[in-house]
Parts: sequence; structure tokens; C-alpha cells
Amino acid sequence: MHDAPPLPPPALTRPFAPAPSARREALTGATLRRHSVYAEAERSADLYKWLESERAGRDLGEAALIRWARLHWCHFVRACWLEHLRGVRYWSEIDRSDFGLLQGVEGGLVAEVVAMLRDGRENLDVILWARDAKAPMDELLRILEALDVNSRRLPHRLDL
Repeated sequence: MHDAPPLPPPALTRPFAPAPSARREALTGATLRRHSVYAEAERSADLYKWLESERAGRDLGEAALIRWARLHWCHFVRACWLEHLRGVRYWSEIDRSDFGLLQGVEGGLVAEVVAMLRDGRENLDVILWARDAKAPMDELLRILEALDVNSRRLPHRLDL
């Protein structure tokens, strides 16, 4: 699974932030390409609609798009948000100051929390896991507050 060091990494003892120069370079660099969560989601939903329509032998239309949104929207947004935090892809709908927040932060409790969030777990799931695993709750709460997953949700146009 995850090889975590026995002690939390030093990054947990200070606020979440990569080196200022790395974030500044990423935000102002000429190679930084902006991506749109909504545009990418639309392409993904259209592909899903096409594949499902081919499988059904007829055009499934809006029903397939609604099904994609119900099945995949939340996970899709979460994946984009994590890419943004890692500094992998800049998503224009996600808070600019969060870009690259996790750069240089690897291993330990942070990695466990990010893996659980990536897998679709919510804050309460993470807190319950930490309680059962006897993880340092104060550090965990600092991590969850810094990531602030609840304020990073994006509404779908269908308002599911």
C-alpha cells in the first residue's frame, strides 16, 4: 500500500506551502497552460455518451450525459482538484492560491490523507480513520483545514 515513515515529515510542522519561488514560477511561467474543469468534463461526458450509445445501438442523448454527471462528476472534480494541488495541471475554476500547494510534501500523514481524498473519502471518513489508527489528530485537522475539501466543490450545470 503506502510506505509511510514512522515520524511525520517536517512539512507537517509548518503551514502547507511549497517554496514561494516554485509557486511563483508555476503561476507566472510561460509554459503554464490553463485548463477548464467544465470543458474537460463536457468532453468526458460526450465520450461517455458516445460509448454508451454505441453499446446500446442508439443515441442515448441527454440521459447519458445525466448518467455521467451522477456517476462521475464528483470524482472528476476531486481528481482535477488534486492535480491542481500537486501542481500537475492548472485548473482555472480552482483557487489560484491552491496551485502547487502539495509540491514538495510527500509521505507520512499528508500522503495518507491525500490518498483517502483521492479515493473519494470525505473529511469525516478521514477523521474516523485517524481515530482508529491513533494518528495525531491535531496534525490531521491542520491538514484537513489547509486542504479545505468542502469549499472546493464545483456545481454541475445540471445541479445534481
